[in-house]
Amino acid sequence: MNGTIQTKAERLNYYAVLDYIDEATGERKRPWINTNIPIKGNNKRKAQDRLKEIMLEYEEKISQNVNLSNDILFVDYLQEWLENYKASIAEVTYDSYKRIINGQIIPFFKPKKLKVQEVTPLHIQQYITFKLKSISPNTIRKHLWNISKCLDSAVRLNIITTNPVKRVDMPKKIKYTGAKFYDERQIERLLDAITGDVLEHVIVVTLFYGLRRSEVCGLKWNAIDFDNNTITIQHTNVQMSSKMYKKDSTKTSSSHRTMPMPQMIKSIFKKIRQYQAQYKLLQPNDYIDEGYVFTHPDGRIITPNFVTRRFKRILANNNLPEIRFHDLRHSAASYLLFLGFGMKEIQSWLGHENISTTMDIYAHLDIRAKQGMANMLDEKFSAMGK
Repeated sequence: MNGTIQTKAERLNYYAVLDYIDEATGERKRPWINTNIPIKGNNKRKAQDRLKEIMLEYEEKISQNVNLSNDILFVDYLQEWLENYKASIAEVTYDSYKRIINGQIIPFFKPKKLKVQEVTPLHIQQYITFKLKSISPNTIRKHLWNISKCLDSAVRLNIITTNPVKRVDMPKKIKYTGAKFYDERQIERLLDAITGDVLEHVIVVTLFYGLRRSEVCGLKWNAIDFDNNTITIQHTNVQMSSKMYKKDSTKTSSSHRTMPMPQMIKSIFKKIRQYQAQYKLLQPNDYIDEGYVFTHPDGRIITPNFVTRRFKRILANNNLPEIRFHDLRHSAASYLLFLGFGMKEIQSWLGHENISTTMDIYAHLDIRAKQGMANMLDEKFSAMGK
């Protein structure tokens, strides 16, 4: 690839002019790319430096088989961007993005047959307006993140000069206030109902630590330290449709946490380990041992989808209020608040990355602390009036 710095009549900036052969078509390409560096003073040296950067960007994308043509359709570029982005993200994240792009974004934009540089803020706003009829603003924001990330790459490649997503009014994020939880009496009823059930220990450990479904399903024996009485949340199992993603990582860095293991929980784990040893002896050739704590009698892991289905059936069979399995995490947090623990302590216990997350979900439950403040103010103001 070759490149030179050129100027255009009546244009005030330097242009980088590239010269290369498109290996896919055999055609010679000579794109003119605005460096956005004004023609004045000693700026030509800066333009030369920018030319080198642009050539490196193009060479990198050409090596990854990215279509650099200005004729490429937006939907085609979107798919190319995703395939190139795949190497830098987790498999489950890639599949999630792919589902959004192929199932939501492309069906909307494909009939329009827009080239990348033809996508305007108006088109993005039309997408938002259309999707608001059927999905939440929070979900649409996830869609827009994919579109914006893709178009950011088009800006870096000088296919477009600005990202149109950044010039629209984003749908306002809705604060989640629908968390359900069980109180102490309902927790006690649930614990009675699950005695002897395949999910008994899964539910007890989830309630005790406020674990996410992916965390309890991904718990491995190598994360349990019987000598120091700790467990470390460091593995997760995520399921999308029927596909399982077994990850040696957590949702965020804060989710990776080491927790104390009191005697009650330690006894549960020892009992599970004893049962698994017995099952292995009974089926030495058929037992599946992947090192997970919560398994079926043949060693198969208890999957997130199985947990959801079984949990729903337990509640229905025992006339318990309908909640999601994830609401056991909320129940754990609300019970900790009831016991007098503060938001910062609960943030650490649950593995929230930011205290704002904890506050957004549970602040409306923190009535005990507010009641104490109200009582103290009442006492002081009453004394002033005497």
